[in-house]
Amino acid sequence: MGAELIDGKAFAERLRKRVAEAVPSFSVATGRAPGLAVVLVGEDPASQVYVRSKNKATVGAGMASFEHRLPDTTSQDELIALVEQLNADESVDGILVQLPLPAGIDDKAVIEAIDPDKDVDGFHVISAGRLAVGEEGLVPCTPLGCLMLLRDRLGDLSGLEAVVIGRSNIVGKPMAQLLLAENCTVTIAHSRTRDLPGVVQRADIVIAAVGRPEMVPGGWLKPGATVIDVGINRVPGADGKSRLVGDVDFASASEVAGAITPVPGGVGPMTIAVLLRNTLVAAHSRAGLPAPQGL
Repeated sequence: MGAELIDGKAFAERLRKRVAEAVPSFSVATGRAPGLAVVLVGEDPASQVYVRSKNKATVGAGMASFEHRLPDTTSQDELIALVEQLNADESVDGILVQLPLPAGIDDKAVIEAIDPDKDVDGFHVISAGRLAVGEEGLVPCTPLGCLMLLRDRLGDLSGLEAVVIGRSNIVGKPMAQLLLAENCTVTIAHSRTRDLPGVVQRADIVIAAVGRPEMVPGGWLKPGATVIDVGINRVPGADGKSRLVGDVDFASASEVAGAITPVPGGVGPMTIAVLLRNTLVAAHSRAGLPAPQGL
């Protein structure tokens, strides 16, 4: 008997629908649609695909989409000037600068220039601080999406042992903070962890966000564990074409786990859905309205 598949695509679709249903009442209250500004610098092909998807999803939810495409010759000062302009724009509730940025631009300086109340990516140091001390704030989209999938599958997470493999500021650290807030016992593991298999084997919940293809085999898992695979890695396929795999060896893990996210179709679709949710939450907060319910 294999693990139950956690369908992130279906959950994300439902979340997007709930966001779209909440937009009209915001527009009635404020006389405008919630607005998301996405800034893309340069010609990175993967980033262009992401930005197109974000734009389509924003418009699909009834929100205003402001897209800013800048050449890769753009200087850091010019980019920060645009961010400051968007900070001051009352029609913009969320600002997202697509990463990675071209060489010569300091990602950190650009992110720090974003108004934390419009930081829908949740990457600003103030957003990270709010999350760490349990204050209301905007949370990075991927970890929040993972948490939503976990709650949907397991209900109350209180007292469960969770292992997060990976300590990035984008996924690993905020994921650990979110799980702590749910009263989980949390371990952050990484490349220097001694006896990583032994650490993972204790976990009721495993979040793999390390960026190494199929690193976590089924033999590392506690039988019945819930596995959330954040990894998206391209590896050569048998037919000469590349294929997408996660950080977990899906074939062996699905024999041991109680539930597991597939790659693709698991965590990936949640990221854009949560971005729309964050934009709507930011819009309500900025307009002095109570947070939208059910999101």
